[in-house]
Amino acid sequence: MFPLPQKECREPATCLGSASPQDMGRYCRGDVEGECSRRAELKRPELCGVGDPIAMFSSASSCLSSRGRVIKWFWDSAEEGYRTYHRDEYDEDKNPNGVINLGTSENKLCFDLLSRRVVVLNGCASIFSALATVLCEVGEAFLIPTPYYGAITQHIYLYGNVRLAYVYLDSEVTGQDTRPFQLTVEKLETALQGAESEGVKVKGLILINPQNPLGDIYSPGELQEFLGFAKRHSLHVILDEIYMLSVFQESLEFRSVLSLERLPDPQRTHVLWGMSKDFGMSGLRFGTLYTENQDVATAVASLCRYHGLSGLVQYQVSKLLQDRDWINRVYLPENLARLKAAHTYVSEELRALGVPFLNRGAGFFIWVDLRKYLRKATFEEETLLWRRFLDNKVLLSFGKAFECKEPGWFRVVFSDRPQRLRLGMQRVRQVLESNPK
Repeated sequence: MFPLPQKECREPATCLGSASPQDMGRYCRGDVEGECSRRAELKRPELCGVGDPIAMFSSASSCLSSRGRVIKWFWDSAEEGYRTYHRDEYDEDKNPNGVINLGTSENKLCFDLLSRRVVVLNGCASIFSALATVLCEVGEAFLIPTPYYGAITQHIYLYGNVRLAYVYLDSEVTGQDTRPFQLTVEKLETALQGAESEGVKVKGLILINPQNPLGDIYSPGELQEFLGFAKRHSLHVILDEIYMLSVFQESLEFRSVLSLERLPDPQRTHVLWGMSKDFGMSGLRFGTLYTENQDVATAVASLCRYHGLSGLVQYQVSKLLQDRDWINRVYLPENLARLKAAHTYVSEELRALGVPFLNRGAGFFIWVDLRKYLRKATFEEETLLWRRFLDNKVLLSFGKAFECKEPGWFRVVFSDRPQRLRLGMQRVRQVLESNPK
C-alpha cells in the first residue's frame, strides 16, 4: 500500500489547487516563471463556443449517415490508445513490459473488498441520451463548462441530435478569490449569449460534481448561484454526481444538490448517480435518475424498453445498497483511505518532476499541466506528447478529449493498484525527462 498522507500540500509552484492567493502569485513568479511569460504571449481563448459534431468529428466514410460518421470518428480516435493497451496489456507475471493504463477513470483499488460481495456494475450514458431526447428538440443545446468528460458529447448527440454550448474555462488566476478553471455565473451568461447570438437555442446546463477531469467540488453557495442562473433563463439543470462518494480529502465536504434547503427550480433539476465510480463497478449498465418532474420521469421511463435492466441486476444492486453497515464501516472508509494514499503518491511524484497540477480531493484523477513539454502550444503537439507516453507503455488522457481550450493539459488516473501505479509513474518520468522543454 501507499503510505497515508501526513500533511497537506503547500508547494505553490506545482500544486495549483491548495495554494493561497499569495502563493498563487508566487506560482507565476517562482519555479515556472517561464510558463507565465509564455502564457502572456498566447492569445486569450474565447469564452464560449457551440460544438458541431458533424463538422468537428465526422469520418470520411461515404457509406454511413452523418451520425454514423460521428460514431466511427469517436471509435477510431478514442479507441486508438485502448486498442494499443488491450493488445499489449500489462500483467505483473505474464507481460511486465506491457502498457499501464492511467487513462481510464476506473477505481481498481478495492477490487479485493468488492470481490467478496455481490458484484454490480453500472453506467449513466443512457440517462444522458434519454434526457437529451425528451428535453430538447433537434439542434438545441446544453451549456457545459470545459474541460469536461468528453463522452457526454456522444451521449446527448447520437440519439437526440443535441449539441453542447461550451463555457470555456482557463487556468489563469485573476484575483485573490479565484482559482484555475473556475466556473462563474458571469461565464455562464457570456456563453449563453454567445450561443444565442449564433442562433442556437439553449435548453439546459450540465454540471459534473465532483468535476471530471478537474476534481473540483462545487460549494452549496456556488450550486445555488448556478441553479439561480438556470431558473432566470428557464433552463434545465442536469447534475452528474457520479463521484459523490469518492471525496477522499477530509477537509472537503461534498453536498449533493438534493441536500440543499431549497432548489430554485425543482421541476427543472435532474440528478444522475450510478455505481461505476464510487463502487468500482464499470461494465454492467446501471444508472439512476432523480427528478421531481413527473412528465420527465415518465418520458425517460418509456425509453427503458431500449435501456432496461434485468430483475436480477436490480435485485443485486438493492441487496448491496441495503448493507449500510458494511458500506459505511468497511468499504467507504477503506476506499477513501486508498484513494488518498494513491493521490498522495502521484502528487509527490509530480512535485519531484516540477510538474504543475491541480491539487483537489475528489475523484480518481489529477489534472496535470504539461504545457512546458510542448514545442509549440498546439493540440497537434499535445497529441504527439500523448503518443510518446503510449510508445513508452503508459496510457494517459489528453486535454483535447475534454475540450480543454489550452493545449498541454493531461488527466492522470491514480486509482490503480500500487505496483501498477509506481511502474506507470516511472514510465511517465522517463518520457518527461527525455522530452526537450
